[in-house]
Amino acid sequence: MNKAGFFETLVGVVVVAIAVAFLGYGYTVTGGDLSRGAYPLKADFGRIDGIAVGADVKIAGVKIGSVTGSDLDTQTYQARVTILIDDGVLVPEDSVAKVASDGLLGGAHIAIEPGASEITLSAGETIALTQGSVDLLGLAFQAFTDNAAREGGDSQDANGVSDLDDDPLGDF
Repeated sequence: MNKAGFFETLVGVVVVAIAVAFLGYGYTVTGGDLSRGAYPLKADFGRIDGIAVGADVKIAGVKIGSVTGSDLDTQTYQARVTILIDDGVLVPEDSVAKVASDGLLGGAHIAIEPGASEITLSAGETIALTQGSVDLLGLAFQAFTDNAAREGGDSQDANGVSDLDDDPLGDF
């Protein structure tokens, strides 16, 4: 083999080695390594904006698992999320699973707030208490349109009660 052919082969081997290293890293980061020593749970949410396969599952900010799948329940039109939890972590049956944001511009994860029950969930069971993601853009739009309505005038009913008194967002 000539000098140029040897160099091309060496570069090819290095590229393949780097690709394998990236695949291995991606496998461990997305929770692929949790399948050993972990058990699956399910949770149904109204919204799961920002949750994707590989998203973290945390208790008190500590990663205890990852999301392995999501699909739509066509009967209830809720998002069903499947998660893997480390074997060493027992989740009480009255725990709450919430879709939480990692920051203003960051991704999302599932935060589990453990309940007080001594009965724990087994593999394949469903977390009954959930809170889906909050549509921040929708809330901001509602707040802006409510403020615009206030500036346009405050209407009152026959009893003199303002229609703005029962505003759930309150004043900013």
